[in-house]
Amino acid sequence: MSEVPDVAYVELAPDWVCEVLSPPTARHDRHEKRAVYARARVPFLWLVDPAAKLLEVLALDGPSYRVHATYAGDELVRADPFAAIDLDLGALWAR
Repeated sequence: MSEVPDVAYVELAPDWVCEVLSPPTARHDRHEKRAVYARARVPFLWLVDPAAKLLEVLALDGPSYRVHATYAGDELVRADPFAAIDLDLGALWAR
């Protein structure tokens, strides 16, 4: 979108969604919200689990997601849809 329209909500789905998992919400994020994103046709979903130091990259495949890649620890990764840049996973876990 070149500019945000002056409306109460936008019907255009994002290209990417990132959920940071926490124990109280992880199940909801992995199941219910994942299904909502699939229905909205969001191409990529990242699930970031700080406790496990894990990044799961899911790609929409038809009506549901498939695991596209999994990264762990302090890896330097190139993860879709941002494969053009390096992402230092260690920076995500640093306090």
